[in-house]
Amino acid sequence: MFTIRKADDRGRTDIGWLKSRHSFSFGNYSEPKHHNYRLLRVINDDVIGGGGGFDPHPHRDMEIITYVLSGELRHQDSMGNGSVIRPGEWQKMSAGTGVVHSEFNDSVDVPVHLFQIWIVPDQKGIEPEYAQQSVPADKKLGQWAVAASNDGRDGSISVHQDVILSVATVRPGDALKYELKAGRGAWLQVATGTITVNETRLEAGDAMAIENESWIDVTGVAVGEILLFDLA
Repeated sequence: MFTIRKADDRGRTDIGWLKSRHSFSFGNYSEPKHHNYRLLRVINDDVIGGGGGFDPHPHRDMEIITYVLSGELRHQDSMGNGSVIRPGEWQKMSAGTGVVHSEFNDSVDVPVHLFQIWIVPDQKGIEPEYAQQSVPADKKLGQWAVAASNDGRDGSISVHQDVILSVATVRPGDALKYELKAGRGAWLQVATGTITVNETRLEAGDAMAIENESWIDVTGVAVGEILLFDLA
């Protein structure tokens, strides 16, 4: 079964320096039909204007993944980490017992476009963790590459949940297949570009929940990036 979540149907936040679209309930946006998908709790599609950002704020007991599509995001946290996340880089914070962090656009005039993702962890009260790395461009071109997983497979970032997060860069005509094991579901998110999934057209910002299917067939229509969450 394939259930489409169109980009324009998502929740919206617009406070000047931040323009955000919410796939699931978040902040002042509450939608019982779209509160989560399995263990996937948040997908925020954020554009932060020059000089804008989030002042220090706390998190706990959540796996938080940030993926930068364009621009640069400056991060600092109470674990002592301070870094700039650049296009194509993934950052993970396992908030565990508690962490305080801030995120700011590292430029005063160039927006930063990112996805922030929250996944419910498989245990509470762990020691907070941090990781940051990229997936090489050639590894994800026209094929799936694992960006995060519960076992760190293929050199991916390790997260505390039974999830496989894959990324692919697709070009017109690229054909990608993904096998979905029995009992698992998938959330396919189009970050940029255009694809078809089992002949259904999806544009940037669109998503699809996939249940009770063995295979997912993706074909590239316009150049872009797609994310696939394989979830218990």
